[in-house]
Amino acid sequence: MAAIGGITAAAVTPRREGPEIDLAATFELIDFLGSSGVSSISLFGSTGEFVHFTTEDRSRVISLAVKRSKRPVIAGVAHSTLDGAVAMGREAAGAGAAALLLMPPYFYGYQQEDIREFYRCFARELAGAAPILLYNAPASATAIAPETAIELMESGEFAGIKDSSGRWENFARLRAARDHSRFTLLVGQETLYAPARQAGADGAISGVACAVPELMLALDLAIVATNTEKTRRLDARLQEFLAWAEYFPPPMLLREAVAARGLRVGPHAAPLGPEGRAKLAEFHEWFRGWLPAVRKECA
Repeated sequence: MAAIGGITAAAVTPRREGPEIDLAATFELIDFLGSSGVSSISLFGSTGEFVHFTTEDRSRVISLAVKRSKRPVIAGVAHSTLDGAVAMGREAAGAGAAALLLMPPYFYGYQQEDIREFYRCFARELAGAAPILLYNAPASATAIAPETAIELMESGEFAGIKDSSGRWENFARLRAARDHSRFTLLVGQETLYAPARQAGADGAISGVACAVPELMLALDLAIVATNTEKTRRLDARLQEFLAWAEYFPPPMLLREAVAARGLRVGPHAAPLGPEGRAKLAEFHEWFRGWLPAVRKECA
């Protein structure tokens, strides 16, 4: 799990109409991210919009990406059923994924005891085939309560957690639990990244790192070097970008930023209305001016 620290890029999934994954564009994105300096690449998390694609297509892309990538690949294996998650997990582990990223079964709500049982059954079925990361993504599935995550970590069957709750109290409880139960603690909500990293987070699985890897990497280096002024300045730049998330679904914002850098992402899953399209044009104009300045600051 040493390679999972620092900045992992949560990749968008380039697609054609259908929906069909655009393999050529996916390889271009993997090459871009691999050359950027990120520690690893995460595929088919919420940023990767895994719900739009079949498990067969996801498994195929993960297998090809592991062969293609210069960086370790973390495979998102979320599914609405245990059987589906297990099948995805086995395929990804067999392909050589560095870790498996698994949220609770999505769409329906579950009790915390149900979530614990889901993860324990998954770990038992995988039998140590690859490290397993819990994925707390309350916007997409039932939230994993901190006490549930801590109990699962203490079992020794799970390597770590990506916490996308955006709640400082959740991070603080997980960080405190590491004092007696070592696991990898990754931030999934970039608004909290700087203070969480300063307080002991191991890194982030970041959608922003897919679009602007220079910013997340430079921010991480500034934090590790305890360069307070540079950390403050780069975190302010990060918050400027994140402020646009209130206008669009997060994957759409990231996909548009990736496209603005000259990489193909294809059509969105759903269209925007007239006001959204106008706001998107405003974002593109802003991003064209913002990115060069940020890249200069990060150099």
